[in-house]
Amino acid sequence: MENRKADKTEQLANIPAQAVNSRTFVSPDQNAMRDEYEKYTETRQLIVNDVKSRVEQILVMFNSRPVISGRIKNFSSYYSKYIRLLRSNNEDLKITDLMGVRIICPFIEDLNACEELIKINFDLIEREIKGHFTFKEFGYESTHLLIKIPQNIIEKRGNPGTDILEIQIRTILQDAWAEVEHELVYKAELNPFDEPMKRKLAAVNASLTLADIIFQEIRSYQRKYTKEMGKRRESFYQKIEESTDVLLFSEEQEQRTLPPVFDIDNLDSPSTKNNSQLNDSVSIDDLLVQALSAHNLNNFSEAINLYTNILKFKPKQTICAIIFKHRGMAHFACSQYNEAIEDFCLALELDDKSYKAAYYCGVVRSVLKQYSQAIDDYTHSLSINPYQSFCLFRRGQAYYHIGDYPQALSDCEDSLLLEPGNKAAIKFKELLIEKLKNIDLV
Repeated sequence: MENRKADKTEQLANIPAQAVNSRTFVSPDQNAMRDEYEKYTETRQLIVNDVKSRVEQILVMFNSRPVISGRIKNFSSYYSKYIRLLRSNNEDLKITDLMGVRIICPFIEDLNACEELIKINFDLIEREIKGHFTFKEFGYESTHLLIKIPQNIIEKRGNPGTDILEIQIRTILQDAWAEVEHELVYKAELNPFDEPMKRKLAAVNASLTLADIIFQEIRSYQRKYTKEMGKRRESFYQKIEESTDVLLFSEEQEQRTLPPVFDIDNLDSPSTKNNSQLNDSVSIDDLLVQALSAHNLNNFSEAINLYTNILKFKPKQTICAIIFKHRGMAHFACSQYNEAIEDFCLALELDDKSYKAAYYCGVVRSVLKQYSQAIDDYTHSLSINPYQSFCLFRRGQAYYHIGDYPQALSDCEDSLLLEPGNKAAIKFKELLIEKLKNIDLV
């Protein structure tokens, strides 16, 4: 920092030395300043574009897809800021935001990640967090990074009159506040008699900050929920495969028994034994995450109790349909097939578009070898959503077990059109073709 302050007049971007004395007001020659300043406009714009492109490449893997923009400071804004610095007797007259790149992120958690990537890929000179939260001071919370412009970019584009570029990192709401605040406060320069208005602006600032925090909490919840849902689906589909696919390729299929029924009363773990008790401070979302976690840990009794407790809150009909579907999957996981069918049917009654509930009914009935009923369930599911390769595959299996090989082959081929790489379906098709060949030979 000391080096940047060594000779302030020389460090001012393209400003004649005679225009400045840090303690003596000298009338600047605005026209001369403009001519000197605008000589670098094209070069600065090219450099900003290059840095912006490099930042986009650095952040290309971000799931939240930050919005990246670049700009150069126009002379009018530069001159106004320069005069303000002169009037304030500021010892450091260097203006560092002649060129800027802005990164706008959806969520608070993205800010630090973006900043770390900038630090890794650029030479960082200075970092500043701007933000005020009292009624007397305004601002927006924003991370400002001063970086040294990469030498290869300067060599390519030429001298821009400065070697510094500013990168700002904000959330969407921080950026919205910054834009409005800049017009209402920064440019207007509210005077001391504007205290009531200042309080209102501070309240807006605080509200936007709170909104950012809430959005982040929702994002974190969704991530945890999605993770637990993924685990639950994986274990559920694995049981479907173990309970149905094996019957297709075994010579002993007629002698096979159903998968063992688990003793769900002995599946509780000490850590989750009492979690299912209702608590006024616990939300439905909290209970659902607990239920999914218990489900994924194979604590099926605990999961079923938690799903049941959620239903006691009497949530909206669509939510009840989802909970019945989850509870049915838990019943299925511990081989309580009749209870599973009942829950899937209840889910379908509450939400007649729940093609998965109809599909799950078909799966359970296939496990029970009730193939004709299973075909009806699969057909119902496909009438809601015909683009289900897995449902076509399972219906083909059911047709196979009742001896309707042509229809089974038709479903299998339709399934492969939607999912050509399904190895189980490919193997099933080979089995069906062989069966039909044998029938033709007879």
